[in-house]
Amino acid sequence: MKPKNAVRFVGTALLAIGSAAALTLPAVAAESDSVASPEMLTAMQRDLGLTAHEAKARAANEMKAAETEAGLRGVLGDSYAGAHFANGSSKLTVSVTDAAKADAVRAAGADVRLVARSAAQLDAVKTTLDKADQHANGVSGWYVDTVNNRVVVTAKVTADGEKFVKASGVDASAVTVQQSDETPVPLYDTRGGDAYYMGGGRCSVGFSVQGGYVTAGHCGTVGTATQGFNRVASGSFRGSSFPGNDYAWVGTNSNWVSRGVVNRYNGGTVAVGGSTEAAVGASICRSGSTTGWRCGTIQAKNQTVRYPQGTVNGMTRTNACAEPGDSGGSWLSGNQAQGVTSGGSGNCTSGGTTYFYPVNPILSRFGLRLVTS
Repeated sequence: MKPKNAVRFVGTALLAIGSAAALTLPAVAAESDSVASPEMLTAMQRDLGLTAHEAKARAANEMKAAETEAGLRGVLGDSYAGAHFANGSSKLTVSVTDAAKADAVRAAGADVRLVARSAAQLDAVKTTLDKADQHANGVSGWYVDTVNNRVVVTAKVTADGEKFVKASGVDASAVTVQQSDETPVPLYDTRGGDAYYMGGGRCSVGFSVQGGYVTAGHCGTVGTATQGFNRVASGSFRGSSFPGNDYAWVGTNSNWVSRGVVNRYNGGTVAVGGSTEAAVGASICRSGSTTGWRCGTIQAKNQTVRYPQGTVNGMTRTNACAEPGDSGGSWLSGNQAQGVTSGGSGNCTSGGTTYFYPVNPILSRFGLRLVTS
């Protein structure tokens, strides 16, 4: 566990020690004024360079696109190869490997692109790389690049990435090695975003669930006692996984009530409406007691990240910044819960990359039910 001013992101969680730290989240909706919270829209304007009208329109469009993508997955079956927003486009692009499926995509209102590899094939390549983790010296991570229909391996020295790819035995034509100076570390840190404490460290609540809340696994192990933002005993970790995954859930005692909102640290809260997964390229916002509201876009899903403590699979990559004290907190696209902060590299002065662990697998793994408003 690192002190609050340690901002490296590769193997020491962004844990704040001593002072309070937490994250909060944005809001989603349909097509009316409830499409997103005013706080999320304001943050999108600041961080994405949008006008008020553009931010609202984008949030509504991305929520609709998320629903479209979810429906098309079942229709396209094995030919589904991912979905994304192309640069500068507000229309969802859905990739397929079977040209005969193109009409189904167009009928759903999305653009279609014919590619060589399905999502299942790319996931299989990534899974093979996951199994070869012991050969990944000098490699910072790897992920499925939906936009370019490939798997990307990142390393400070490209030769290290190439050695890893060769040792794994995967089809090298499906993989691109990119040079990257990233050095990710986990972010240490009952409303979403509230600070909580465990021993000498501090993390942030992710999202309220029935009986407690979800957060980052690197914040504590099963049985670790917790105290709330007010330092009053609140419960303990009931389930935790790190590395491999980076998720946990904390069961709270009868003195604490789970609410389907997130603390936005200005005297108000943001309502959580559900957990529909947003597409690659969609806007996303996070908040924490260290760095406040920050927005960016989803860059990739199914990212593997190599922290000094071990490798974590299945995360989502973003270009929103975070710093020590933000760990475990909430990510939203619109008013839809997306995940809990894990780690990353950089900071909120020079910018950086931040990873979160998706919330739906956490809920499924522990049989939890998200509290919504």
